[in-house]
Amino acid sequence: MQSIYAAAGGFPAILRLAAAWHERVLADEVVAHAFSHGYHPDHSRRLAAYWAEALGGPRTFTQSLGTESAVVAMHSGNGEHSEMDRRAIACFDQALADAGMADDPKLRQALHDYFAWATTTTMSRYPGSAADVPEDLSLPQWSWDGLIEPGAP
Repeated sequence: MQSIYAAAGGFPAILRLAAAWHERVLADEVVAHAFSHGYHPDHSRRLAAYWAEALGGPRTFTQSLGTESAVVAMHSGNGEHSEMDRRAIACFDQALADAGMADDPKLRQALHDYFAWATTTTMSRYPGSAADVPEDLSLPQWSWDGLIEPGAP
C-alpha cells in the first residue's frame, strides 16, 4: 500500500502543507505565541522534512536536520496548553485546504489524525520541563492505520 507521504504528493506537497500551516498559526492570536521567541528561518522546510519522515517518506529529518528528542524538548516545559493545541489542529485542517489536500477524504482524515495525535500526545508529553525528555526518542511513524509501533513489521 502507498504511504501517506506518497499519496499526498511527496515532498513538494508536504512542503506546501507545512508552509500553509505555518502561515495560519502565525496569524492565530493564541498559537502564534509558540513562535513569539523566534523560529528557524527555514522552519517550513524543516517541518516538512519531519512530517515527510513520519508519514513514510525519506529519513531526511533524522539523518541531517535533528532528532525526535530535540523536537519534543522544543515543545516541552510550557505547561498544559489544550486551547493552543486545539487551535493548532484547526489551523492544520484549514491548511489542508490551502495546500490542496482537502479533496481526498481518506488522505485528509489520515493527515488530520496524525497531526492531532502528534500535537496532543508526542509534543505534549512533557509539560513540566524539557529536561524530562529522554535523549533517545525515535521519530514516530504513521500509516493509514495510525501509529506504527516500533519493531512492527
